[in-house]
Amino acid sequence: MVPKTNDTALAAFISAKAEIDAMLERLAALSAEHFECSPEHVNWGDVGTLEHYRARLREITDMAFREGEHAD
Repeated sequence: MVPKTNDTALAAFISAKAEIDAMLERLAALSAEHFECSPEHVNWGDVGTLEHYRARLREITDMAFREGEHAD
């Protein structure tokens, strides 16, 4: 009989975490560059795009921290 272990789940968790960490690093770098928008060229399309990013990230942080509609 093979003992049950969580090795496969742990490997999948670590893989997913590594992918999230890489995405966060890329987003932080893009944010540091003002999402590649120069102040003199910002338009309402850029605002809409950033608002979309913000809304998606808010959804994720609300789930992760049990806030907003995900509050206990």
